[in-house]
Amino acid sequence: MTSRQFLASAPRGLADLLAKELAVFGATEVRERTTGVTFCGTLEPAYRACLESRLANRMFLELARFEATSAEAFYSAARQIDWCQHLGPRATLACDFSGKHPTITHSHFGALKLKDAIVDALRDATGARPDIVLDRPSVRVHAHARGTQLTLAIDLSGESLHRRGYRGAAGEAPLKENVAAGVLVRAGWPELAAAGAEFLDPMCGSGTLVIEAALIAARCAPALRREYFGFLGWRGHDAALWRHVREEAKDRCLTDAPPGAAIRGHDRDPMAVRDARANAQRAGIGSWVQFEVRPLANAAPARPTGPDGSPSQPCGSATEDRGEDSPSAPKAPGLLCTNPPYGVRLEDLDAARAVHRELGEVLRQRFQGWNAVVLTGAPQLGMELGIRAARTHTLWNGAIECRLLRMTVEAASLRRPGSLAREDAPPLRDTPGARMFANRLAKNLKRLRGWADKAGVSCYRLYDADMPEYAFAIDIYHTVEPQETWLYAQEYAPPAEIEEEAVRRRRGEALSALPGVTGVPPERIKVRTRRRTARGEQYDKIGNHSDSHVVLEGGLQLIVNFDDYLDTGLFLDHRITRARLREAAAGKRFLNLFAYTGTATVYAAAGGAVATTSVDMSRTYLDWAQRNLARNIRSAPESAPARSQHQLVQADCLEWLREDARARERYDLIFLDPPTFSNSKRMQGVLDIERDHPALIDACMRLLAPGGLLVFSTNAQRFRLDPALAERYAMTDTSAATLPRDFERNPRIHRCFEIRQS
Repeated sequence: MTSRQFLASAPRGLADLLAKELAVFGATEVRERTTGVTFCGTLEPAYRACLESRLANRMFLELARFEATSAEAFYSAARQIDWCQHLGPRATLACDFSGKHPTITHSHFGALKLKDAIVDALRDATGARPDIVLDRPSVRVHAHARGTQLTLAIDLSGESLHRRGYRGAAGEAPLKENVAAGVLVRAGWPELAAAGAEFLDPMCGSGTLVIEAALIAARCAPALRREYFGFLGWRGHDAALWRHVREEAKDRCLTDAPPGAAIRGHDRDPMAVRDARANAQRAGIGSWVQFEVRPLANAAPARPTGPDGSPSQPCGSATEDRGEDSPSAPKAPGLLCTNPPYGVRLEDLDAARAVHRELGEVLRQRFQGWNAVVLTGAPQLGMELGIRAARTHTLWNGAIECRLLRMTVEAASLRRPGSLAREDAPPLRDTPGARMFANRLAKNLKRLRGWADKAGVSCYRLYDADMPEYAFAIDIYHTVEPQETWLYAQEYAPPAEIEEEAVRRRRGEALSALPGVTGVPPERIKVRTRRRTARGEQYDKIGNHSDSHVVLEGGLQLIVNFDDYLDTGLFLDHRITRARLREAAAGKRFLNLFAYTGTATVYAAAGGAVATTSVDMSRTYLDWAQRNLARNIRSAPESAPARSQHQLVQADCLEWLREDARARERYDLIFLDPPTFSNSKRMQGVLDIERDHPALIDACMRLLAPGGLLVFSTNAQRFRLDPALAERYAMTDTSAATLPRDFERNPRIHRCFEIRQS
């Protein structure tokens, strides 16, 4: 059979494991990439990967590579391919486009050009065109751009392979099935399962880790029950080979759990346990697993263990809760594997710490000798376990960067949770590191306090990772309702290679110094963790306290919240940008896109804007914006004319722009401040500002009245403005001019541009 070129995509952090898996399937010339693996082979390893891979996202068969410097060149090259070899007379088609191209700056546009090329080529060759079907088409064709180099491929998987088909309900923060399998493979579960080891997830949610563990133990191909693959409607499909691959996979799958098998999941939520049981039945391994409603505090091995963690004969009669010991009890240590709640699944960081501490206590008390694997999206929480991780891996679950902590629960790895140093060590505030940090903080405070008083600035950045080993952004807020001073400290999550003990010690040193230097009591110091690579998460709710405060900025009253969100509702680095908007707003019609809490709208209204329109997808933030307006523009919430003067629109900004362009509405002043990245379920598609900013700016410019001004701002750290925009519009880079004094230490905090029609 002919050898072909393939690409298997995978979650970031699992490419090395996927490469090993593909080699077992018969792939050759296997090469790892950041988010996947390229390989050569016949269709057999590709079919096996679609059916048996526990780790892959998608499987692509490469059709062509070519260079195209423009959209028309891309269309022309794609049209030259003999698509009759791939699509039959009644086939349906879907097209995707990804990557970065100098002129194809929007993925939807790229997909349309690809679709047009295929449809036109088939119409010329056959006189008929395929129907376009986005969900489960006969053939899905994918184009990927790396600059002007493009690759076309058939998506043999059709849809992501992580969708095994067994999951119904998935809870609030679902772990993708292939990520769960990657965690288990990284933890050595295939070898432990073969030795008969016990498995437990004490916070199982909808059961993904438990079900994937059972599928591995049963040697079941994860996609055996899946009905749809992208190659089934492809004209090059080898049906006989596919039947052979499926039959071999079925023969390898064990039908019954061996005696004494203990693969279990616990959760305190009865609804989650109900869903987990239903998912296990759909996966075909219901007899392999046990799910119970049980709190974390009651987690224990099913088989009694000796002091070293090895299975031992039970003393007296075994209870139903603990299970029967098998005469052939295995010698392999058990594996406890879990993904503790974090982020949107917990109200705040303190609650997350409590869960991790309880998990650590349970491990130390009852699971001596076991292996433990914890996947956490808040890396600093691993220190709360009180067990030193032997290995730490970085792993991505969708857009969330996680840490995978691998531990052996034994005396050498234990430590007291919360301990930062030896018991005879001096208090943290007296350590050299804490004194050094306090000195830097005091210098910053002395330098900025006088400036803030003279400038009338009540909220400003006091410290921004000035000393890299103390990676915090610390803001000071002087509130007027009530009259108090607060500190808002955001910790940047550390790189995986930094020792946890060092990270914990430095955090303790920094936080211990804050009250003494600033005079702010500990109860008014709020600490949050900002993951450097968490994308689009600034809007995630992490609490429900609704405890708001009011600050003054530029003579305006603005509402902030220190408890419920990653950000407070006021972006301090935009202070000068907001002031410039107020100066430009007199007599203007103002549009605020991705309006957030409406602070820019308040400034424009205060500057004399005749009308404002604020668009955001979140009802919560629009309500916040209305309260901000009501505090500063007396008539804003009072009457119908006022409501029409200051419109608050709940909508996906991308969709709204397209609709509004058709309505030919015009604005004199537009503020465009989108998130760096957003994949909210309420949005149509994914927003990536580095890729999509030209299309966004073009859409805004179509709404701009003659002589109008568009102000575009982004906090993307590596942002590069598309040079083609400067050819279409008159652009002024105001990044330096809008950088407040308290952010001078970080000139990359934002990029800002004023754009007019040329």
